[in-house]
Amino acid sequence: MTDDQQLRDRLKAEAETLGFAAFGIARADAAPKAGERLRAWIAEGCHGDMLWMADTAERRASPQGLWPAVRSVVMLGMPYTPSVDPRRHADRPDLGTISVYALGQDYHDLIKRRLKQLAGWLVGAAGGGVKVFVDTAPVLEKPLAEAAGLGWQGKHTNLVSRDHGSWLFLGAIYTTLDFGLDLAPDDRQLPTCGSCDACQTACPTDAFPAPYRLDARRCISYLTIEHKGPIPVEFRRAIGNRIYGCDDCLAACPWNKFAVAARELAFQPRAELVAPPLADLLALDDAGFRQVFAGSPIKRIGRHRMVRNALIAAGNSGDAALLPQVEALRSDADAVVREAADWAADQLRSASRSTQAAVSAA
Repeated sequence: MTDDQQLRDRLKAEAETLGFAAFGIARADAAPKAGERLRAWIAEGCHGDMLWMADTAERRASPQGLWPAVRSVVMLGMPYTPSVDPRRHADRPDLGTISVYALGQDYHDLIKRRLKQLAGWLVGAAGGGVKVFVDTAPVLEKPLAEAAGLGWQGKHTNLVSRDHGSWLFLGAIYTTLDFGLDLAPDDRQLPTCGSCDACQTACPTDAFPAPYRLDARRCISYLTIEHKGPIPVEFRRAIGNRIYGCDDCLAACPWNKFAVAARELAFQPRAELVAPPLADLLALDDAGFRQVFAGSPIKRIGRHRMVRNALIAAGNSGDAALLPQVEALRSDADAVVREAADWAADQLRSASRSTQAAVSAA
């Protein structure tokens, strides 16, 4: 066994002790086509108003674009396999549905701490320079994770693992060490989606113009999290009661039957987020929002976007009992909230008239 192999094995063992169930190393130039695909995606406008994607495109296109000294990328995955059904409230329009990744503590903080621990161990064992990244930096985690053998990018564009299905948080360590990687990893998992299109057909808003391509402008996760303005009317009915993100394409993946349960207690669902009543969400002010979502990744969207999302869900609910709260929000200080409240009030009044007409006809 070479010294490089021994170092890789020791690093993998250390990663496992820190809770990383998926591990791989790739050369920094192991995903040469990723930058080209990114530029084409941005040129088509598929990034919507995520302007930072365009602003950081050249740094994001390759590891060397962000850090010229990098020679290898250590890619790591931590499972967050849900203990609850991602589509658990499909028949409960009075409740809001939150993407399962956001039901526990903010993964950014936990994973970054663990990455720093692992990177510190690596520097102590072999020297070199390191940088760690979790989701918020201009890093193409999914192509790099594929190059490192953690899985493959499925037709929904997310990483799919043989062992963890679609439920993996990804982190990266850039290092000046080369680990003796002259060739691509022997254990790289090649795409195995085959003819399956379950993720494509599961999307409520047809956000996939083709397999392996996502138009973020049509994606419910983008619309409810990243998009700051009014949600386009054409997508509002399809959003249903999803108030933060959407798991439909991930949950549909048949590889999830092999997913192992998440071991990290921090990712276990918080009781108050599993089934939040829309009435409670509509009542949130800034202080209440910060209190409810403290320590959650949801906190970054702020009160206005959350109430906007809850109003869309309320408009879809047909629940006339929500109308007084919706009407009150038509004079909210935020213009986007007011617009969503106007729409929701119209929807609820229309649903009430339809119900009354049906009763009269009976």
